[in-house]
Amino acid sequence: MEYIDLHTHSNYSDGTCPPCELVARAAEKGLAAFALTDHDTVSGIDDAIKAVKEQKAPLEFIPGTELSVAYKNRDIHIVGLFINHKNTAFNNAARMIVKRREDRNMEMVSNLQKAGIPVSMEALMEGNPDTVVTRAHFARFLVDSQIVKTPAEAFKKYLDTDTPYYVPRKYIEPEEGIELIRNAGGVPVLAHPLHYKLKEDELEKLVKRLALAGLMGIEVLYSNHTEAEEIYAKKLARKFRLLPSGGSDFHGSNKPAIDIGTGRGNLAVPYRYLEKLAEACNYPL
Repeated sequence: MEYIDLHTHSNYSDGTCPPCELVARAAEKGLAAFALTDHDTVSGIDDAIKAVKEQKAPLEFIPGTELSVAYKNRDIHIVGLFINHKNTAFNNAARMIVKRREDRNMEMVSNLQKAGIPVSMEALMEGNPDTVVTRAHFARFLVDSQIVKTPAEAFKKYLDTDTPYYVPRKYIEPEEGIELIRNAGGVPVLAHPLHYKLKEDELEKLVKRLALAGLMGIEVLYSNHTEAEEIYAKKLARKFRLLPSGGSDFHGSNKPAIDIGTGRGNLAVPYRYLEKLAEACNYPL
């Protein structure tokens, strides 16, 4: 059976690997296909396409993204698969979303500097001016600077919403994110539905709202899902007539326990998921 990975990140957002390394890793793992789904950007897509063309191993590449949208004073993530990364409206919206993120990041940098932490935007980008800086970049800086020992400690002390340094982002609404993805030819998929720690009735209310807005898929196979969570996610897919999707959420050394394709070691997303998702938007495989 052939396997795929429809949720990965490069150093164009909060991953540590350039797109060409992602392609090489996917080929080495024997994946039939993988998607690049960087946060709020499609900037790494061209690099990935170029790297795939240079690969000798057969490997299908799916252009994607992962948009952060608002839900009750928190963010949820909508993966967009098969995105036309040249779509003008989508790119204009993505630039706006990234600008809002950049403004928030500058405020957080200022807050941390006032606390005596020598952080800067240049340090966070680590020589990659095209990267979309996320809180993972802040965490890595704090660990590398030996201010904290682990990313978890960085979030607990400096980056979580209840810390004095945190600055909330201005998010787009879920309906707008879904519409952006669909208008760019893509298939919107709710990422890691159990990650949000919502009560069952609240999660079902959210999924229903998204489905009515045009959501087409939901991640049922995910690196951090327990067996029970996977069963429940599949139940949600059936109940709201959503296509199943799956991916590792690979971030390179930012999440060292998670590998592309296999997640924490037992992830196996079947190729038939990709076929059904592609069929939904008439994407040629």
